[in-house]
Amino acid sequence: MSKNDGILELDGQSLTIGDIVKVARGGVRVALRASAKERVAACADAVRGWTEAGKAVYGITTGFGDLATVAIPPEDCGTLQRNLILSHSCGLGEPLSEELVRAVMLLRVNTLARGHSGISPATLSLLTDFLNHGIHPVVPEQGSLGASGDLCQLSHLALPLIGLGEVFYRGRRVPSAEALREAGLAPVTLLPKEGLALNNGTTVMIAVASLALHDAAALLKNADIAGALSLEALHGVPYAFDPRTHDLRPHTGQRVTAGNIRRLIEGSLILERHKGQRVQDAYSLRCIPQVHGAVRDALAYVREKIEIEINSVTDNPIIFPDDDEAISGGNFHGEPIALAMDFFGIAAAELASISERRTARLVDAKLSGLPPFLVAECGLNSGFMIPHYTAAAIVSENKVLAHPSSVDSIPTSAGQEDHVSMGGYAARKALQILTNARRVIGIELLCAAQGLEFSLPDKPGAGTEAAYTAIRNRVPFLKKDIYMQPYLLEAITMIDKSDVLRAVEDRIGSLD
Repeated sequence: MSKNDGILELDGQSLTIGDIVKVARGGVRVALRASAKERVAACADAVRGWTEAGKAVYGITTGFGDLATVAIPPEDCGTLQRNLILSHSCGLGEPLSEELVRAVMLLRVNTLARGHSGISPATLSLLTDFLNHGIHPVVPEQGSLGASGDLCQLSHLALPLIGLGEVFYRGRRVPSAEALREAGLAPVTLLPKEGLALNNGTTVMIAVASLALHDAAALLKNADIAGALSLEALHGVPYAFDPRTHDLRPHTGQRVTAGNIRRLIEGSLILERHKGQRVQDAYSLRCIPQVHGAVRDALAYVREKIEIEINSVTDNPIIFPDDDEAISGGNFHGEPIALAMDFFGIAAAELASISERRTARLVDAKLSGLPPFLVAECGLNSGFMIPHYTAAAIVSENKVLAHPSSVDSIPTSAGQEDHVSMGGYAARKALQILTNARRVIGIELLCAAQGLEFSLPDKPGAGTEAAYTAIRNRVPFLKKDIYMQPYLLEAITMIDKSDVLRAVEDRIGSLD
């Protein structure tokens, strides 16, 4: 993928998660490379030839699903595609966020640019214009079975291309025809295969997965920081992070996490002063490398699957214009993504689970040696008692959400589509679990910073001191009860904007 004057040029084969984030959140403009335009045009020509010749090709000159045996005459093939989009636009629930819709549009343009889907250059150009003009179709969150891909949501994405449905444009929710008119654009008339090209594939689930993976990478580092802060506040034993131990069980994530913790606590006079008080800690401290590391390894697996998928062709049938052939296969089936995102959700839930256990130790005077609930004048004050309740409640929600979607399947289309992946919901709930994990880790950061106060003026480690200072720049030490929720929200914002992470990495260099 080349970048020209701030424009991302798509070739269908080299899109990255970083590129998706830039377009979805940064508003970067996109265009098709000349080679991609040539492939798209050649494929559209092949479809037109088959249609005119009356060749039997699934979804082009036949009906869909269980209606694949119904022949469609050439003069009705365009109507067939329009009807497909109209009939499949039946999603429910809240609209997907604008950044998610932008990611979906980008990924759809990218896969269609491969030149194996039969989209016309005009329709693909209009979808690209939607991205560049900030026209974001209203796409309901519910309706995907994950096979044939995300049919329902992608149909809602396609509706505005034909002047129907609604969009978000310039801060308003308006009929698509109005937005097209204001932007100086015109709707298209769908040609044979174009409806299927637009609505058949795994695009929504991989859009969710891509943004979730990007955010999870930063959250893992924040979790390491929170864990290191808790370790110091609880006067933990640093021996558990000795590289010799981890070299004997050389899981990549485990070794990376142990290395991050060592760097964060390096130079800690707090830990040095209390060294020798005990020989081992509870698992939530001692096993940070093993648990955070396993999460890292799980997300590495997910990343591998998503990086393959974002540059794959996942609609049906797949067209090979050079061979004058269309093959009806199953690339639309979301099982690879469903399994991966179920794994993602389980991993993110575990990151929150061990964080909550560290918070529980911080507020429990019998385990911590710190004032009860981290406030000196307890009884009169409840301190951090209820932030821990909130963390516990959220972790309990995650336990339900982490149940795999991919173990379920409901046959549809009169039994023709008799096994589906449920990958759409696997991705959506994984994103919710990640959001929940961010909240739990934000609570731990606040509690750990509060607990560390009772060890001052002894000097913390270089990384943990930078984290503590960044937190204190926004949240004061709490001597007595105060309206607590704004501080929890502040901590979550610091994670979202990487404020604590940036302060740490400015001090000790990038965490792994």
